[in-house]
Amino acid sequence: MRLDEFTTALPLLPEALRTRAEALRPHLTLNRCTRCRQISDAVNLALIAARYDEYASATQQIEAAETMAAAHDHLAVGGCRAGMSPDSARGRGTVARWSRTAADLVAATDASWKGRVGGIAYVVSDGHFGLRGRVTDRLDPTGPSRVLINELRAVEYLLSGFVTAPERLTVLVDSRNALSYLYRWQAGDTTAMPAGYDLRPRTRTAQPTLVRLAELLPTLPGVTFTHVKGHAGHLLNEAADALSHMARRRLSEQFDLHGRAADLVDAFLRDWHGVSAAA
Repeated sequence: MRLDEFTTALPLLPEALRTRAEALRPHLTLNRCTRCRQISDAVNLALIAARYDEYASATQQIEAAETMAAAHDHLAVGGCRAGMSPDSARGRGTVARWSRTAADLVAATDASWKGRVGGIAYVVSDGHFGLRGRVTDRLDPTGPSRVLINELRAVEYLLSGFVTAPERLTVLVDSRNALSYLYRWQAGDTTAMPAGYDLRPRTRTAQPTLVRLAELLPTLPGVTFTHVKGHAGHLLNEAADALSHMARRRLSEQFDLHGRAADLVDAFLRDWHGVSAAA
């Protein structure tokens, strides 16, 4: 099942079941792993059942997928990640203690590159976060604008994590070049793309990442993009920067990515909410 198909079909599920299905998203991209394929198949069957209002059957399939996922660490050393390309591990998570934040959501995104290895990440004031790494090769569709394009990919990674569109969300971006494209896409100029970006269909999805992002933004009136100066001590920007570096390093080092990322996010958000409360 492709991620774009999954995102499109999610609204078929009741809200409580939709949240549980969303938590299974990381397994849906790992299609070289037998267990992840089984999880993906169960989620797909749940969505098909929901299409015909068979919610009891949909619940059973989600429960089966959750059971398989609970016993399967797809990021573990020697687990299914060992048979995957490094770009396939797409880790999202939540620090639950911040999930009841009453204020409007604020998020930061960032990208990190060194040689042919990179990482993108986001962090949201309600405790949600995501980070993933990638290695480029001669077939990479990025083109010459690597830094710019991956700053934009980080924004798409953030927004694609929402099951329903946020009513109000401020996204902090430290790249003015990236902001210029985000503003143009919001205004409806969805054909504008960075120089050299390959627009051919991708293997995993029908559309390239930036094309999906460009077409999504005009439908999200509650999302606002704001520039923040990078490496200037802004807590959410520093958190996103640290996560993107962590995702890049994880491609060549072995450590508990999710646990370390969750601890980092928790620490930064504790300071962020402390400063916000004092203000």
